[in-house]
Amino acid sequence: MPRLKVTQIKSKIGGKQNQRDTLRSLGLKRMHDTVVKEDRPEIRGMIHTVRHLVVVEEVE
Repeated sequence: MPRLKVTQIKSKIGGKQNQRDTLRSLGLKRMHDTVVKEDRPEIRGMIHTVRHLVVVEEVE
């Protein structure tokens, strides 16, 4: 199953509460944190919520 590497590139300061909660749910605590997640619809939805704060790459 494909996996997604998600890296936070912008600060969550000044963002909406649901965006801050979504970053925490993804496991991102600070800028330049990176996590690898399974490519599932739930994760895609979370990434869509914070798409302006993160960079996503597909890894094998």
